[in-house]
Amino acid sequence: MPQSSAQVTAAEISRIAGVTRATVSNWRRRHDDFPAPSGGTDSSPLYDLESVRSWLASRGHVSAASPSEELRTTLRLHAQGGGGTSDFLLLVLAAAGLSPEELTAAAQSPDADLVSRAGRDVATAADAVPAADAVRFEADDAAVLRALYTCVRDEGGQAALGVLAERELEDSAASGAYRTPAQLADLIAHLVPGSPARVLDPACGSGTLLAAAARRGARELYGQDTLPVQVRRSAVSLMLTAPEAAVTVRAADSLRADAFPGLVADAVLCNPPFGVRDWGHDELAYDPRWAYGVPPRAESELAWVQHALAHLIPGGHAVLILPPAVAGRASGRRVRAELVRNGALRAVIALPVGASVPLHVGLQVWVLQRPEPGGPERKSVLFVDAAGAPTGPGGGGTAGAGRTRGGASRSASLDWAAITARVLGAWRAFAESPDTFEGEPGVAHAVGVVDLLDDVVDLTPARLVRASRSEVDPAELAAEADVTRRDLVEAAKSLARVAGHEEWSSAGAAAREWRTATAADLSRGGALTLLRTVPEGARGARAEGGDGEGDGGTGAARTVLTGSDIARGSGPTGDPAKLRGAMAPPVAVGDVLVRAVAGGDGPMARVAGEEDAGALLGPHVHLFRPDPARLDPWFLAGFLGAEENIAGASTGSTVLTVSPGRLRVPLLPLEEQRRYGEAFRHVHELRAEARRATRLAEETARLLAGGLTGGQLLPERDGAPRTPGGGSSS
Repeated sequence: MPQSSAQVTAAEISRIAGVTRATVSNWRRRHDDFPAPSGGTDSSPLYDLESVRSWLASRGHVSAASPSEELRTTLRLHAQGGGGTSDFLLLVLAAAGLSPEELTAAAQSPDADLVSRAGRDVATAADAVPAADAVRFEADDAAVLRALYTCVRDEGGQAALGVLAERELEDSAASGAYRTPAQLADLIAHLVPGSPARVLDPACGSGTLLAAAARRGARELYGQDTLPVQVRRSAVSLMLTAPEAAVTVRAADSLRADAFPGLVADAVLCNPPFGVRDWGHDELAYDPRWAYGVPPRAESELAWVQHALAHLIPGGHAVLILPPAVAGRASGRRVRAELVRNGALRAVIALPVGASVPLHVGLQVWVLQRPEPGGPERKSVLFVDAAGAPTGPGGGGTAGAGRTRGGASRSASLDWAAITARVLGAWRAFAESPDTFEGEPGVAHAVGVVDLLDDVVDLTPARLVRASRSEVDPAELAAEADVTRRDLVEAAKSLARVAGHEEWSSAGAAAREWRTATAADLSRGGALTLLRTVPEGARGARAEGGDGEGDGGTGAARTVLTGSDIARGSGPTGDPAKLRGAMAPPVAVGDVLVRAVAGGDGPMARVAGEEDAGALLGPHVHLFRPDPARLDPWFLAGFLGAEENIAGASTGSTVLTVSPGRLRVPLLPLEEQRRYGEAFRHVHELRAEARRATRLAEETARLLAGGLTGGQLLPERDGAPRTPGGGSSS
C-alpha cells in the first residue's frame, strides 16, 4: 500500500514561502490552480506538501524558512508517519563535532548515502551519552537527517537540540517542563562562592543550571530528572556547552530513587518542582536526609532543600529556586526553624514577578550552606528584596514585569544586569563579613537568628527588609524625593512637547497599499546586509553577509547589546564573557537592530546610535546594515519592527522567534523613505520620553510612599509642611 504524502497547514505554507498567512489565504482565493485541501477540516484544512512545493516553485518561491524552522516542519511531517525524535538527539552531538564542509557534504548526499553517513556519525557519539540505545536510521529518516545537518551547520547544535527536545516533549505529553531563564541561571551559579568543581542538579530538566555552573568552571556535572527526554536533552546539551567537563545524567525521581546516594558535591543548584504532594512522604519518613526534621506532606520543597544539603561537602553551598509560600507556611515552621538555628540557611532573595515560571508569582532564591563541624557560629541571615527595589532603566521593580506577555519575553524584559548587581553585591558583602554587614535600607537587611525564631519563623524578605527602611535619614530621603520630583516635572514637560507634534494626516478613505520585498530579497540585491552572532557550537559558520568582525567579546571594555536593551531603550548592558567564543559582529551607527524573540513590552527594533557603536551584537538580536544610498535606517526600523510584520515572520509555540529574512519592507523611493523615517524617529522620541516620565513617576511615588510609611516624611497641614514636633515650619 503506498504511503500517503505528507500534509501541511496554511501556517506551515506561510513559513515555507516566507509570507504571511493572509497571503496564503489570498492565494487560495485568487488562484484556481492552488492545491485543493487533501485533508483536515473546513476551518483547518491540510494540503499535500509536494503539491504545494510544486505550486510555489512554478511561481519562483523558494523556501524562506530558517534551518531550525525547516527542521521543526520536517519533524512534524516525520511524526505523521510514526517516526520519533529521540534517536536524532545523539546525532546532534556527533554533528556538532564536524566541520561546516563535512556538514554541507552530508546534507547534499543522496538519501542512501546520507542514511549511511548518519549511522557512522552517531556511532562515534554512542559511548558519550550514558545508557544510550543503539541507533539505526532508515530511508524514511533522510529528510530529517538532511534538515538536522543543515541546522547544526547554520545555527549550531543547541538550536537543533532545542527543536528536537521541543518535539519530543510534545510527543511525551509531559506537563510542567520548562527552562530556567539563562539570566536567572547565571545569577544562581554566581551565588556560589569561588569556582566549585563538582556540581549536582537533582531536578536538572534541560540542564540550564548545570550549564551556568560549567561557565563558572565546574568540571564534574551531575544531573537527575524524572523525564527521560529531559535527561537525554540535558546530557547532549551539556556536552555541547562544556565538552571538557565530565557529564553524568540519570533518569529517576531524586527523592524516591536517588541516582547518586554517595555523591558529595561542592555545590547543588536546583529549580525543583513546586507543590507536589505525592513526593514520597510516607515511605521516606525515616530517611537519613531529614537532618532538620521530617518535611510535612505539603512541604515537598523542604524535602528538596534537605536533599540538596545532604549532597554537600561541609561548607558547600546549595542554591534553590522556591515559591514564596515556603518562607511562611505554618506547616513548615519547625523545619525552617532548624535550618535557621543550625546556620544552614544563609540568605533568602525575593525575585521580581516574571523572573521564571510560574510567571505571575514572585519566586525566591534560598542560599544554604552545609554547616562545618567546629565551624564559625552563624548569627544572622541575609534577606534581599530584589522584587520591590528599582531595577534601572527598565523602570521600578515589578511594575514592568507584570504587564509583559510570554515566558521568555517577560523574563528578558527585566533589567537582569541591575537585579544581578544588586543581589550579588549584597550577598558578597554579607558573606565576607556577616557581623559588620550594613545592608541597604529597603533592599537588603541582615536579621539575627534570635529575631527570626519566633512563633511563625516567617522568612519572607519583603516583611523583614521593610523594617530596615526606618534606618534611612529623613533629611536625605526628603532631598532625594525632591530632586526626583523636579526631574519628573521636567520630563512631563518634555513629553508634552513631543506629544504636541501634529504633523500627521489621514491617508484618505482607504489605507495605503504598497509593494513589498522580504529582507532576504533586499539582502540578495545588496540593499542591506544581515548579520548575526554565530554560537560557538556552529564552528566555521559565518554571520550572514560576512562583513562583521566576530571577536566573541574579547576586550574587557566592550559591552554586548542585548534584546533587553532594545526593549528598555537603554545602552548596551550585556556581559561579553557570556558570549563564550561566539562570533559577534560589532554594532555601527545606523545599523537597525531587531529583537529575535517576539513579544513583551517595549519596541522590537531601533536604529543604533553613538552610544551603541562598537558594542558586540548579542545572541538574540538581528542586525540589518542598510546601504544608505538605497535604504533610510529609520524607515527600515519602523517597518521591520511593526507588530504585524513581526507576527508574520515569527515561528514557534511558547516562544516566538523572529525569522529575519521573512520581514517585509515597502519598496519606496529614498526621498519618501526619509519622510517616513523622520516620522518613525519622532515616534521613537515619544516612546523614549514616555518611558523616562514613567520611570521617574514610579521612582517619585516609591520614595514618597516609602518615606511616609517609614516615618521619614510628613504630610502637609493647612498648606504648610508638618514638623516632627507637631507644629508648622515657618
